[in-house]
Amino acid sequence: MHDSFAFVSKLPAPIPVFDIGGGADALAAAAPERLALILASAETHYGRIPLRLGDALSRQWLMRANNPYLPEIDTVAARLGRAGAHLLNLSYEWTCTSGVAPDPSGAGNRMLRTLDWPLDGLGRALVVARQSGTAGDYLNVTWPGFAGIATAMAPGRFAAALNQAPMPRYTPSCWLDWAVTRIRLAARGQLPPAHLLRRVFDTCRTYAEARAQLVETPMCLPAIFVLSGAEPDQGCVIERTETGASVRESPACSANHWQGFHQPGRARGADSVKRAQTLAEIHRRAPDGFAWLTAPILNRTTRAAVVANARRGTLWVQGFEADGPATAPLTLP
Repeated sequence: MHDSFAFVSKLPAPIPVFDIGGGADALAAAAPERLALILASAETHYGRIPLRLGDALSRQWLMRANNPYLPEIDTVAARLGRAGAHLLNLSYEWTCTSGVAPDPSGAGNRMLRTLDWPLDGLGRALVVARQSGTAGDYLNVTWPGFAGIATAMAPGRFAAALNQAPMPRYTPSCWLDWAVTRIRLAARGQLPPAHLLRRVFDTCRTYAEARAQLVETPMCLPAIFVLSGAEPDQGCVIERTETGASVRESPACSANHWQGFHQPGRARGADSVKRAQTLAEIHRRAPDGFAWLTAPILNRTTRAAVVANARRGTLWVQGFEADGPATAPLTLP
């Protein structure tokens, strides 16, 4: 585990920025080698037979739900020529540490965020896509082939990130709870959280519109959203069940356990409470860049770190693998 960001003297290649306009299919066409890297890693991680079975079941569910992003994912699958695209677009096994607070510079609100996922190659394959929706342009921190949004920033509008919510607790067994959650999911047709966040960036012109959609829209799974607007007081953590919401105003930090809901749930990842507490302690005084990346926020499963300020239109991104930084830091604009 890394104690700070300052442990590296030589940094790898930069993160590419692709102007794609559209979505997952356009990005897959622009970066086929990174898409192949992700699929190869998934085949190693899950196994080819489980990946093929999960892919078929995932596509069936997307069809039953009349998912608006299924055509994009189908195009990615056709480009791959083998199973994986549909399952990976519904994979929701990452853990995260995210927070919002007024920017120390005095300009707007700022979001700090890490995404953890023990899938090798995600740090090396990380990209930034300039995308466009009816509400305007935005910068999507993502991977080729992924139709949803996990982390993004729309200059002048808002920045947002998605954290995985705790696993609902139905039984004494974690594995039984996982199975019950998947059975309940199969009966629902609402948007997955990452697809809701994509719709928000495509269609919402203001922080208020984004907040309303993230609070009110029914979803197929619980989730935690972190939203940062263009004004210092525009920021919140939105904890969501499928139909309910609990909102904590900025400054606020979240990992993968409930803070606003008083209901049973299994926290995701390691040291969830400590990760959120650590970020809360350093968020408001941390300078731009990645000096705030300390354990346990930074750990062996960290694959991406992001700093975003919608008011200034600035974005800092870096990819990581288990042994340290996988990319050089990227600063936009």
